[in-house]
Amino acid sequence: MNERVWVVDDAPSRRFPIYTRGNVGEVFPDVVSPLSWSAYGGEAELGWREAWRDYGVLLDRDVQEDNKVIIGCFGGYAYLNASYIRVFAVRTPGINVADMDALFFGDSAAPPYRQHAGDKSVAASLRIGRTILTTLSAKALPELEDDKQRVRAWLTSLPDPTTASDQDLLGVATGFRPLFRHLYRRHILTTFRVFIGSGVLAQICERKLGDPTLITPLLSGIGSVESAEPSWAMWRLARMAADDPAIAAVFDAGVDDIESRLEAEPAAAAFRQGLTAFLDDFGSRGPNEWEGSSPTWGTAPRLALAAIDRMRVADAAHDPELQHRRLRAEREAATGAARARLPGLTRAQFDRAVRSTHLFSQGRERSKTTIIRAIHGLRLAQLELARRARERGGPDDLADMWLLTLDELGDYVAAPEGFKAVIDERRQQRNELGSLVPPFVFEGVQPPVSTWEHRDRPVDLLGPGSVLRGIPGCPGLARGRARVVLDPFDPRGLAPGEVLVAPITDPSWTPLFLAAEAVVVDVGAQMSHAVIVSRELGIPAVVSATGATNVIPDGAEIEVDGTAGLIRVLGLDNGL
Repeated sequence: MNERVWVVDDAPSRRFPIYTRGNVGEVFPDVVSPLSWSAYGGEAELGWREAWRDYGVLLDRDVQEDNKVIIGCFGGYAYLNASYIRVFAVRTPGINVADMDALFFGDSAAPPYRQHAGDKSVAASLRIGRTILTTLSAKALPELEDDKQRVRAWLTSLPDPTTASDQDLLGVATGFRPLFRHLYRRHILTTFRVFIGSGVLAQICERKLGDPTLITPLLSGIGSVESAEPSWAMWRLARMAADDPAIAAVFDAGVDDIESRLEAEPAAAAFRQGLTAFLDDFGSRGPNEWEGSSPTWGTAPRLALAAIDRMRVADAAHDPELQHRRLRAEREAATGAARARLPGLTRAQFDRAVRSTHLFSQGRERSKTTIIRAIHGLRLAQLELARRARERGGPDDLADMWLLTLDELGDYVAAPEGFKAVIDERRQQRNELGSLVPPFVFEGVQPPVSTWEHRDRPVDLLGPGSVLRGIPGCPGLARGRARVVLDPFDPRGLAPGEVLVAPITDPSWTPLFLAAEAVVVDVGAQMSHAVIVSRELGIPAVVSATGATNVIPDGAEIEVDGTAGLIRVLGLDNGL
């Protein structure tokens, strides 16, 4: 039995025992808060189940024994069930376990697949076959626009935080749960439909064209990727800051109190107007944006300004519009050359696979954006409750409220002083868990916390001539000094000509892509956020470069080969 470490920890599945941080580490990189997990962690499990019923893969017998199977919290960290996702591969025609591991988890140290008597299902495979046919023939996803409208209506219906009663604000979570479950169901279904086209495309590139790397340019510069849109908007603001000496001077003075200084600068009127429009459109985005306690660009605009500050010193050639046009032209050329080498029947299959992968890749990011906007509506209601609790004697740090569960929230808001000891204890425990690296994979029982590695443990750095291998993200070859950045809101002076080396990425990181010559990420896979966005912004990228932030010396001269998935250390900052 898994030891329950964190207050919202789940029990691991007995039938499907292998869990991984792969993929979900991008969504919940840190210790999950009790309030967020109790509000929608269970809904994520149910939404995922419903999505896989829609897809055809899930059987009732798969979920009879366990409360949660697919997604769970263990030792304070979110995990996905690698065993069950492998069953998805077993039941899906044309996909094998190795393909799924590579697509979904990248470089995974999971135990080898061991077949279970209930893994295969003819009935499930037949249903999945129908999903494959409808996916490859799809030309539009109007249901995703319906979801956008549904979220807009829900946000409009929320009570005004300044006048609403405590009970009205507490009730927001009640309405959020079924909405989140529906949106998450749609997101998971869309995500796994991406794999249909991309799987067919990968097989054609490898077996018919003899070049498995060809899939990367075929999926670059596709456009309409919503998670890349904030970077385009920030770039325009950054150009304003770079081109106007008065605004540039405000940024040159630092970002600590930049909002008040921008407000006082007469020449910054147009910039302020543009920033307001940006926050209206993208204020729900930020680091760890699925986590309610995390700040966003809307709740802490200075964080957006920190990214703009780095972008304003970037080379004008990094303009995402220019890069997009280049990638689109390269994609169209690669697609045309590939089609010309294929016989008629395979060419038709190729065309459907390309169209499907583009459509559902765009849809995946669109469905995710819709979820994030809904989460932000819940966040704003809960922030108001946290402010009221602070006025009634609660902690100064509003984020401390997220250390409580949803069941505890009402009593806390009414009488916060009674929860001081609970909050203090959980804060200390969260900080201790946050200082450790949870196991990337475990089977059956998560190893005791006492065996986890410390994040600040000493490691051997790579020297000149060393090569680190990852997964190709966006094609291209780039050289520059490595800039290891662990927090997107503390970019540590990321300068022109440098390579961004990051632990994970989410939309709060992507504006920094435009300030970098290339991107290297510790984790990720072919469908991870870093890959999709780098292919839209035209930045050479390598993901699943395990331990990159620990072993690449900060300031070292490195070469990033986004086509082959290799990082080479050329020299150290002392010139050796």
